Amino acid sequence: MEFTRIGVVGAGVMGGGIGQCFAQAGFEVALTDVSQAQLERAMGAVAGSLERLVKKEKLSAADKAAALARIHPAADLASVKGCELVIEAATENLELKQKIFRQLDELLPAGTVLATNTSSISITRLAAGTRRAERVIGMHFFNPVPVMALVEIIRGLQTSQETYDALEALARKLGKTPVQVRNSPGFVVNRLLCPMINEAVFALAEGLASAEQIDEAMKAGANHPIGPLALADLIGLDVELAVMQVLYEGFKDPKYRPAPLLSEMVEAGYLGRKSGRGFFDYSK
Repeated sequence: MEFTRIGVVGAGVMGGGIGQCFAQAGFEVALTDVSQAQLERAMGAVAGSLERLVKKEKLSAADKAAALARIHPAADLASVKGCELVIEAATENLELKQKIFRQLDELLPAGTVLATNTSSISITRLAAGTRRAERVIGMHFFNPVPVMALVEIIRGLQTSQETYDALEALARKLGKTPVQVRNSPGFVVNRLLCPMINEAVFALAEGLASAEQIDEAMKAGANHPIGPLALADLIGLDVELAVMQVLYEGFKDPKYRPAPLLSEMVEAGYLGRKSGRGFFDYSK
């Protein structure tokens, strides 16, 4: 399989970052979202990210301009026609992802690979709703995408070896570190990471320590570069809650039950950095 043009469905933080990585690596990128305003925000964020690399002398001004020119935003799903690979990076919601996969399956030639950036949802289940199950795979990037090296390559039960090999090689072309993962709730990183964050929320709710103290303890005592509550704010509390719900439903194990405070904060709209408030205040 050869990839030259990549489609990205969803222009949020992850979708924009994925588009940037592919554009920097020389690929043409069709970036699509239902919201024109979101596409404009994404392009602004990509431009800002590239400009920071220029200021750090890690990228030339010419390379920045070339990368931006390779990203083609459009509020029309049909813009991904002609892409050999389309990566879905929409909200972590099973029904929404299934709808997008059905639309892409109808729209694209049988040879096009469909990947999802899901952080927890079953690849097997998404693949089963298409007529190309052997060409459906998980390609899970981490936030911030241009900085984080890991890409989990998740095989559904139906995923072919050819598809896996092609996506692993593609991740390496991006300069990423691919890790092969079997389909299972939360995969590897979120299976380990999200319960730790969830337990930090329980500790905060119980008054064990303040948010600042919990994060400082984990940074100084466990050598973590960022505390679990600040990391939750970066990931998005709604995403953290969605992953915990998938783990809880998938394993039926009470150790994965979402912390009530986490659920309440999401209900309040306190989603972290993207809303200006989470466990910490970002309004300023």
